[in-house]
Amino acid sequence: MSVPAELHYTPEHEWVSVEGTSASVGITDYAAQQLGDVVYVSPPAVGATVTAGEPCGEVESVKSVSDLYSPVDGEVIEVNAELEGDPSLVNAEPYAAGWMFRVRVAQDGNGDAVLPTDLLSAAEYEALTKSAG
Repeated sequence: MSVPAELHYTPEHEWVSVEGTSASVGITDYAAQQLGDVVYVSPPAVGATVTAGEPCGEVESVKSVSDLYSPVDGEVIEVNAELEGDPSLVNAEPYAAGWMFRVRVAQDGNGDAVLPTDLLSAAEYEALTKSAG
């Protein structure tokens, strides 16, 4: 299982990568393995407002349907259209081609993205998944 050190994580197994005021979101390798083969992804719509910790879409696998939670507050600015034709990208490349949506996040006074304080580091996320295993 891979847990890239540069990303932030949620206890619900989403990851977030922030560049400027844009945050890319997907599910972790651990989540993809637990779900099994992903057959459909229902991301939030472009223009939708998402709230950190709240469901904003669904991920359907051969085993089950799981809620997709947003790790950040903001407005959806892009969804990964590639997943419509090939949802297996979530399993094959959860941190790259399998990203699900991008959000414009608020900025602080320095122009940095405002992120929730309860996001986990890679080490914290690894500890969480080991205790769940």
